[in-house]
Amino acid sequence: MSEVLEGWTAAGRGVRVRYSADGIEEISELSSAPDLLLIPGLIDLQLNGYGGLDVNDPDRPAGELSELIRVLWRQGVTTVFPTIISADDATTTALITRAAAARVADPDVAYGAPGLHLEGPYISSAEGARGAHDPAVIRDPDLAEFTRWQAAAEGAISIITLAPERQGAIEFTQHLTSPPGGGRGLVVSVGHSLASGVEVRAFAAAGGRLCTHLGNGLPARIDRHRNPIWPQLVEDGLTAGLIADGHHLPADTFAALVRAKGAGRCVLTSDAAALAGCAPGDYKTAVGGAVTVTPDGGLRLQGTPYLAGSGASLLDCLRWATGPGGLPLETALAMATTIPADLLGLTDRGRLEVGARADLVLLTPTLDKVVSTVVNGNRKLTEP
Repeated sequence: MSEVLEGWTAAGRGVRVRYSADGIEEISELSSAPDLLLIPGLIDLQLNGYGGLDVNDPDRPAGELSELIRVLWRQGVTTVFPTIISADDATTTALITRAAAARVADPDVAYGAPGLHLEGPYISSAEGARGAHDPAVIRDPDLAEFTRWQAAAEGAISIITLAPERQGAIEFTQHLTSPPGGGRGLVVSVGHSLASGVEVRAFAAAGGRLCTHLGNGLPARIDRHRNPIWPQLVEDGLTAGLIADGHHLPADTFAALVRAKGAGRCVLTSDAAALAGCAPGDYKTAVGGAVTVTPDGGLRLQGTPYLAGSGASLLDCLRWATGPGGLPLETALAMATTIPADLLGLTDRGRLEVGARADLVLLTPTLDKVVSTVVNGNRKLTEP
């Protein structure tokens, strides 16, 4: 049975969208519409948790991923790639197995989390570059180990972040993206890396396609000319992931990166941690250990200048990116919907067009309150 939503698109068009479980069936123009914004569901490629729910704590209840998916509906996020960070083999296997079981047990998780993102452990161990990742578990790529993880995930690992300068990383990337008979659908991303220009170019040539939180995961001081940022910016084969939470990148840096890369080669990601959305204070977490939530919503490793993930949702990031002097809403919205969808091969998501999946969000024009969320044609959230 079909239902309808009415509102204004990011381009300023009044529309009535008729949808069902079969997808978006009709979009008709309206000369007048409710004073609400109607957008495709947001797609977050990097999220470790939210609202006290943690993807990276193996001691959490088995149903926590299901709860996380539902909490994110209130933030307008209808597709997410739960992100598991560097850990030992046993812990990573346990986390992956738990996520795979949740995808099997809960259709909303299977749809809302179509894949997993492994951020590490094959990253730089250098101070600053490793961020909040435990140096004791960081190591060179191991194809046999990864193959076991992919089997435990039942093929759901879709993104892996690594440092191209690690021993064997280029060959590892090439194997995952261009084996005989075609690629395996994996997006390999450069992040937490001190790769040289030569190494970044070799990574892209081997099939690398993404930059994990470009401009972050780096020491506080780097060479002004020879550093990993410039070669990633000029490599057209790499899409830049940017954390637009107001903490990871200053506004002018964010704007410069988008202009240099081109908005069509950028995606917004939240990098939200379990403490995102929590009250200010000091906490103990599975990731980073002692973490402080600052009054302005930032997350920092206690006693250091280093960030411990983001305290923002992707909707918060969209709001920040389109604030005064920021990006046009239509541009930033594509970076949180269509562009990440296309990157991951989800070409029927992240768009407001007939035939696309009915992932829809109705919210206030200021982007501060979600009114309704529709996931795959089913209305999951309606606020008064």
